[in-house]
Amino acid sequence: MKAKKSTQEVLEHHQKALKQGDINEVMFDYAPGAVLFTKDGLRKGSDAIRHMFGTFIAEFAKPGTTLNRQQQLVDGDYAYVVWTAETTDNVYEMATDTFVVRGGKIVAQTFTAKITRRVNKGKAINSQL
Repeated sequence: MKAKKSTQEVLEHHQKALKQGDINEVMFDYAPGAVLFTKDGLRKGSDAIRHMFGTFIAEFAKPGTTLNRQQQLVDGDYAYVVWTAETTDNVYEMATDTFVVRGGKIVAQTFTAKITRRVNKGKAINSQL
């Protein structure tokens, strides 16, 4: 029997799948009943989470995107990541994700970010996610 992936291994796989833009591999990391909390509400289950990541992957796949991990902490079943990014659509001035991993799968995640939307070359609209 294969050992369950550690939180660190799940996080590494998740980040690699996101970087490659592979939605199926991203979703492989989530338990079927996983929950994802954002300022816009709760996303529960694979379909809701898949839709959100589909949107992110499309945005982050555009040329000129930069992503910088500022901090990553892992302790047992828990992980916390702080990052910044710039896409052609948005500037993610500060973003965080918290993960709970059980049995080698993400069972819960939180995401929030301070996002400045790029509009008309240089004009921006601030929002919080």
